[in-house]
Amino acid sequence: MIRPIPALVLGIILAAGAHAVDTEAPLSDPMQQERYENLIHELRCLQCRSQSLADSEVELAGELRREVRRLVAEGQTETEVKAFLTARYGDYILFRPPLNERTWLLWLAPGLLLAGGMLIAWRVVRHRTGLVSDDPEEFDAGDRQP
Repeated sequence: MIRPIPALVLGIILAAGAHAVDTEAPLSDPMQQERYENLIHELRCLQCRSQSLADSEVELAGELRREVRRLVAEGQTETEVKAFLTARYGDYILFRPPLNERTWLLWLAPGLLLAGGMLIAWRVVRHRTGLVSDDPEEFDAGDRQP
C-alpha cells in the first residue's frame, strides 16, 4: 500500500520536473544552433504573452520553435526569420519591436513618464517651499512660549 504523504511528495516532484522540452537534436551547424537559441529567446510566445518561445511550455510555442528551427536550418538569417514571423504575426511577436509610427509611444513612454513625474515632484516641492516662505513670522511665533 502506498502511503498518501510520500505519494503526494513524489507527485509534486514529478510534476515540477515535467515541462515541455525541445526534444529535437541540435542543429548540425553550431552557428545555426546559436542563431536558433538567440531567436527563441528574443521571440514572444503569442499565447503566454510574457514568456519567450524558449521559456514557454504551451503547444503553440512548440510549433513556433519548430518553425524557427526550420527557417534557420534552411539558412535564413535572424533578420529574415524575424521579418517572416513579423509579417505573419505582427510586431507583437518581438520582445523588442522596431521604432516606427505604430510603436513610437511604446519606446518614448518611459522617458515621458519619468519627465512627467519629475515635473510633478518639482512643482510639489516648489509649492511647499512657497508655503513656508510666505509668512516666516507664523513659524517663529510657534517656537516661543508665552
